[in-house]
Amino acid sequence: MERNLMKGNEALAEAAIRAGCKCFFGYPITPQTELAAYMAKRMHKAGGVFLQAESEIAAINMVLGAASTGVRAMTSSSSPGLSLKSEGVSYLAGSDVPAVIINVQRGGPGLGGIQPSQADYWQATRALGHGDFHILVFAPASVQEMVDMVVKAFDKADEYRVPAMILADGLLGQMMEPVSFPEINPNAHDKSNWAANGHGGKRQHHIINSLYLKPDELENSVTERFKRYETIKANETDAELYLTEDCDILLCAFGATARVVKSAVNSAREIGIKAGLFRPKTLFPFPVKEINTASANAKKLLSVEMSMGQMIDDIRLAINCSKPVEFYGRTGGVIPTPAEVLEQIKKIGGAL
Repeated sequence: MERNLMKGNEALAEAAIRAGCKCFFGYPITPQTELAAYMAKRMHKAGGVFLQAESEIAAINMVLGAASTGVRAMTSSSSPGLSLKSEGVSYLAGSDVPAVIINVQRGGPGLGGIQPSQADYWQATRALGHGDFHILVFAPASVQEMVDMVVKAFDKADEYRVPAMILADGLLGQMMEPVSFPEINPNAHDKSNWAANGHGGKRQHHIINSLYLKPDELENSVTERFKRYETIKANETDAELYLTEDCDILLCAFGATARVVKSAVNSAREIGIKAGLFRPKTLFPFPVKEINTASANAKKLLSVEMSMGQMIDDIRLAINCSKPVEFYGRTGGVIPTPAEVLEQIKKIGGAL
């Protein structure tokens, strides 16, 4: 399979086009602007539509409109921009409309900075909009995984009729690595039973709507959706387990941080400390079964993040608080180093 050296943001865009994305609506914000710039060059040639909206709010509502017709639609932004899109994401979820959302995270809160961050974990997995709903959240750790997960995000969004997010960060978005593009079938899922794409008088109208004025109707709609979420939890979790079979210390990290942690795990093994790595590839649904397998023999867990510790609660809940979970993180755009993580492993190892 042919491999191409590509920047993460541009690989995301190319993968989306090859996955059948026909409409992209976005607004520039560092560190994801190259994605939109690539779309501006390629979408028309690929038979799609690129539009730079007047705002993030406009962009997400354009996605809702386009995706309602059954076409594959996508938007991308970075942390403050996702906050602006949150109302529209809730409308997508409430209307059962699939779409893909890219967040190339930067430091916050507020305008923060333009350096890498993972501090949107809570936003993505807990509160990306008002009301009772979830979205699929994928966490790539390489440019190749960004490509693969964009394809998967479109497929799973269509399958379950939910929005899907790629939760990347500025480090992955800006780095260059060789990638290959898989064979893709963008028409794998039939949307004829719900899409608002014309009917020629041959069927009833399909209404895309998230407004229910009767409480019992809204409750039924939300309850049905949560049954789908349970199916997603049962079938769609994914994680990498690295040197976990005999580990005394299980390190937990996602995205770019997991690359740093894997290096520290290897260094720990070289000095006789049995460390392992659990890397969730899906953040919703969180890989509960996989982390319990990975931590079966561990005495203590350590979560390493580019935040103040937003994944810790999911780790503790997943293992029913059965083992102590410690934390090491950097925030504000500071990336932890392998040496820093190794020092934390040594401290824990000395206390076991």
